[in-house]
Amino acid sequence: MVVGQADAASDGLLSGSLRRQGYRVRRFASCLELDPQVLQSASLVLVFVSSLAGPSLYAQVGAMLRQASRVGVVPVVEYADQEKAAALLELGCVDYLLAPFSEAQLSALLRRQESASAGEEGFVSCSQAGRRLLAMAQRVAMTRAPILITGETGTGKELMARYIHRFSAAGDAPFIAVNCAAIPEQMLESILFGHEKGAFTGAVSAQPGKFELANGGTLLLDEIGELPLGLQAKLLRVLQEQCVERLGGRKEIPLDVRIVAATNRDLQQEVAEGRFRADLMFRLDVLPLHISPLRERKDDVLPLARRFIRQYAAQDARHELLTEDACRALLAHDWPGNVRELENCLQRALVLRNGLYIQAQDLGLAV
Repeated sequence: MVVGQADAASDGLLSGSLRRQGYRVRRFASCLELDPQVLQSASLVLVFVSSLAGPSLYAQVGAMLRQASRVGVVPVVEYADQEKAAALLELGCVDYLLAPFSEAQLSALLRRQESASAGEEGFVSCSQAGRRLLAMAQRVAMTRAPILITGETGTGKELMARYIHRFSAAGDAPFIAVNCAAIPEQMLESILFGHEKGAFTGAVSAQPGKFELANGGTLLLDEIGELPLGLQAKLLRVLQEQCVERLGGRKEIPLDVRIVAATNRDLQQEVAEGRFRADLMFRLDVLPLHISPLRERKDDVLPLARRFIRQYAAQDARHELLTEDACRALLAHDWPGNVRELENCLQRALVLRNGLYIQAQDLGLAV
């Protein structure tokens, strides 16, 4: 669906490209002309901002977003009007396109939205916040700059890192994850950077570290806020020099690794309290991604629940197992444990249910 009027060049490119990719295009002169039923059935809405100029722009787009909360709305803005794109993203739009644009840029936008709608790699994103997050993740995946993923425990930070890796790397490129909080400090340096034979007691053979193993691919440093200060200095040097030296070794090994760091801590607060190096935070926080808690993404709760049902009860997945009471209970809960809590809740309900369907009491949620 296209709202507003494009210039002749953009209009021809837009119509031809959309039809070649199998889209049926419907046009409206303004947001005020939209039929709510037609809007609900659209897969994507492109809004040409320049033709809707005026103080009513944000009101028009805001009303459209309220009418179709599950439809991706993408403003098309001129280079001189990029601040409007930022304001519309804050309002609830899922992505934006700068005009003039090429067919490749339009195709990349469509691919991002198709991926978000499909919930690739299990990352469900039916809410506007989720769709914006996946669109941003796909943008940053095109670069090799460090990415910092923040969010509460259980929001899916590692899943997002895998999504970025899958979207950016060749299929055979390695993805290596290290939980900095789960490994004893005395072992973590060797695990990250590797060691040579005889580097310490028990080092009976040389071993590559996680940086070497991730060469050409992605290294996820999960719970980066738990990294000891001593190792933070060495990590900073590796990031700056793009090479690593094994413990007990003298040879510098060149690296080509995408670094994704994840944390549930406020790193700025950690820096202020002296537990995290400011220079390392700035080095990691080049492309920040924040995953909102599930209580702020209620549109994702039921799609996530149904995905977990398909995962854990594939034999019954052809049925709608959630009763209306169960759906209401799921939507009313705040999910302090986020997606992980929801997954555990559905696993438990599938075991405890009486019969085929999941009732509200099977979920075990406080009323």
